[in-house]
Amino acid sequence: MVSVEFADLAAPRPGLGAVRPSLIQKVAEQGAGLEGVIKLWFGEPDRVTPKFIRDAATAALDDGHTFYVSNFGVPPLRQALSDYNVRLGRDIGVERIFVTSSGVNAIQLVCDALLSPGDRVVLPGPYWPNLSGIPAVRGAEVVSPDLTLDGDVWRLDMDVLLDAITPETRMVMLNAPGNPSGWMLTRAEQETILAHCRRLGVWILADDVYERVVFSGDCAPSFLDIATPEDRVVSINSFSKNWAMTGWRLGWIVAPPTLLPTLAMLGEYSISCVAPFIQHAGVVALRDGEAFLAEMRARYHDNRDLVVERLRAIPRLQVPRPEGAMYAFFRVEGCDDSFALALDLLRKERVGLAPGVAFGPRGEGCLRLCFAAEASVLAEACDRIGAYLSRQG
Repeated sequence: MVSVEFADLAAPRPGLGAVRPSLIQKVAEQGAGLEGVIKLWFGEPDRVTPKFIRDAATAALDDGHTFYVSNFGVPPLRQALSDYNVRLGRDIGVERIFVTSSGVNAIQLVCDALLSPGDRVVLPGPYWPNLSGIPAVRGAEVVSPDLTLDGDVWRLDMDVLLDAITPETRMVMLNAPGNPSGWMLTRAEQETILAHCRRLGVWILADDVYERVVFSGDCAPSFLDIATPEDRVVSINSFSKNWAMTGWRLGWIVAPPTLLPTLAMLGEYSISCVAPFIQHAGVVALRDGEAFLAEMRARYHDNRDLVVERLRAIPRLQVPRPEGAMYAFFRVEGCDDSFALALDLLRKERVGLAPGVAFGPRGEGCLRLCFAAEASVLAEACDRIGAYLSRQG
């Protein structure tokens, strides 16, 4: 009889060897037992979900919304999402909308539907690690053209991006406003990318989670504004950032109508459906949540300016001004190990930041600070960062 070691029984499939655990989580784990830590490592609002949304979930539970529902999402939420897009100037019908249990789940489902092992995916970096990890888990090859610093903002060289999107490319992933950098795509850039992808038959996955967290105007430019229902364009979105609902796990997909039956099949074999009482709370968030969203965006605008001003006063820091999202992503002169730096800053100054290398090779030497927090907390964090770097010389 062949003996099998326990380690062999626990071994994952070989393809997962290229996928690494989140370094952001590793920093957070190191800080879990420390007192007095300013926790700015995760990307989430610091305030609890508004009461009117919490009350809607309670009412839905009291009304008996506790049973299985359609894979596609409950009709009231799909209609509310269609109405929400119409208010943003987009004619998006319910036949294009699929409800998911988060933005992450939306990306997973789209990648399961469209990617095969060995497919080429183009993803500009630095990037949110889930965007690279999810295709990698499915055996895809992720190619990452770099963003560059243009003055005091991050930019994407369009020639570099278009050169990377070849006939062999299956999908391009674009997260703009971007995590961690806050970079934006212009409407003209989106039109250029869409035309290029149409010629080559390449899918566009637009991560639009931060489209309403912008500091000029009400909404970022979207591929949904210019694409037809038949285009190979899929938008994923989430309730997490706009309405302080990170723990609720609720998101949605806008896709060509012909893709929705495949998404429903994949949804059945993953989560089956999103909890219906959470979906009904989502209806109320969309219907009544604009004032909360506007207040939150104004607060983040002030926080961005405070953090950028404070950090720019610290020697050795190069601090771009983000155009959207909720992060300052800044470079530390002389740093070639941002993970070690984040851990040392945590231990010595009790400031928890995300290491830049977590966002791909382009992020090495940088740190990410989430400014979705009280202004006094952010000011204290910046003071601690300055004190730490002044001691390093």
